[in-house]
Amino acid sequence: MLALLAGILYLLASGGSGVSGNQGAPVSRFVCTSIPVDANPSCPLPPVPVQGFGSPEEELRATVMQLRETILQQKETIGNQKEAIRELTNKLSRCESVAESSGPEGKHSPGSWRKGYGKDTMGDLPRDPGQVIDQLSRTMQTLKDRLENLEHQLRNNASYAALPQDLREMLQKRLVEIEHQLLTKVAELENEKSSLHNESAAHRHQTETALNALLERVSELEKGSSAFKSPDDFKVSLPLRTNYLYGRIKKSLPELYAFTICMWLKSSASPGIGTPFSYAVAGQSNEIVLIEWGSNPIELLVNDKVAQLPLSIGDGKWHHICVTWTTRDGLWEAYQDGEKQGSGDNLAPWHPVKPGGILILGQEQDSVGGRFDATQAFVGEISQFNIWDRILKAEDIMKIANCSTNMPGNIVPWVENNVDVFGGATKWPLETCEERLLDL
Repeated sequence: MLALLAGILYLLASGGSGVSGNQGAPVSRFVCTSIPVDANPSCPLPPVPVQGFGSPEEELRATVMQLRETILQQKETIGNQKEAIRELTNKLSRCESVAESSGPEGKHSPGSWRKGYGKDTMGDLPRDPGQVIDQLSRTMQTLKDRLENLEHQLRNNASYAALPQDLREMLQKRLVEIEHQLLTKVAELENEKSSLHNESAAHRHQTETALNALLERVSELEKGSSAFKSPDDFKVSLPLRTNYLYGRIKKSLPELYAFTICMWLKSSASPGIGTPFSYAVAGQSNEIVLIEWGSNPIELLVNDKVAQLPLSIGDGKWHHICVTWTTRDGLWEAYQDGEKQGSGDNLAPWHPVKPGGILILGQEQDSVGGRFDATQAFVGEISQFNIWDRILKAEDIMKIANCSTNMPGNIVPWVENNVDVFGGATKWPLETCEERLLDL
C-alpha cells in the first residue's frame, strides 16, 4: 500500500507539467505502475506510448499511402493493358475484314482484285493481289511482335506480378488467343499467296504456250506465203472470240461520198457472228461498222447511225456479202450471195466518210485501232475484202458472187501484203470460188 501511494505521489510530482504545460508541446501520457517497497522512488520509469500517437502512427499512415499508391498504379496498368488488348483486338478484326472482303472463303476473284482495291482499313493498298497479301502478312507479323513484347513486359513488370491471380490468368489467356488468331491468319494468307502465285504461273504458261503455237503457225504461213496461187488467194482465220485476235488493213480510206464493200464470210458463231470489219477515225470510232451482236440482226453503221440489214450468214457456210451506201439521202443496199436482200435511206445522209482512219478485220473499235470487246469479236473466216469508192451495179455484184469475174476494189484491194494479222489470227490458202459456191 505504501508503494502504491509513493508511485502516485511520484507521478503527480514529475508528470503534472506534461498534462497542463505548454499547449504547443507534444502531449505525453503515462501508465501508472506499482513499484516494490524497497525500490528507489527517485528513479523515473520510462513512459509507455499509447497506440495512435507517435512514430507507429506515422509508419502506419505511410504504409497505407504506399498501398494506395500501389493500387492506383496497378489500376492504371490494368487500364493500359486493357486498352492495348482492345486496340489489338480491333486491329485483328480489321485484318479479318480485309481478308474476308477479298472473296468467298478468302479466295480472290479476278473481278474483285480489279474493282475492290482502293482505300482499305489498312490504308492505301496496292492493287496487285500478291502485294496486298504481303502487306497484310507484314502487318499481322508486326502485331504478333507487339503482342510478344507486351507479354514480355507484363512478365517483367512488378505491378503485373502484384495483380490478382485470376486477372493475370485472364490477361495471359487473352494474349495467347490473339496471338493464335494472328498466327492462323498469317498462315492462311501465306497459303493463299502461294495458291495465287501457282494459279497465275500456270495460267501465264498456258497462255504463252497457246500464243507461241499460234505465232509459229503465222510464221510458217508467212514464210510460205508464196504458196498462194495469187496475191488475193488467201483468207484470214479468226478462230476464237477474244479481244486480241484481229487483222488490220494497211491501207486507209480517202474521203468517201459513196462506197461498196464486199467480202466472203464463213461463221457459225452464236449468238451473232460479231464484227467482220470496222473503220474508225479520230472523234468517231463507228465511222463504218458491220456487226451482228447478240440476238440483234446484222447492222450497218455509218457515222454511228444504224441500218438493220436482212441478212442471215451464221450457218457455218461461205456467203458473199456486199453493202453499198451514198451520202445522198443516206441510201443503202444489202446483198447476200449476189441477191439484193434489202435497201433503205436516211443512213447518215450528207455525211462524207472521213479519211485517214484504221480498218480492222474481226473487231469493233471503241477507240481508233483499239479497245476491243471480246463479246463483239468476229469468229470465223474472211476473204476477198474489197472496197470501191462508188456504188457497184447489181449485175457486177452478181458476177463477183458467182465467180464469173474478179474485180479488186479500187480503194482497198484484197492482196496478201496489204493485210497484217495479230494475236493468233492466221492466213490460210483459200478454197476455190467453185468450192465456196458448192458450200452455199
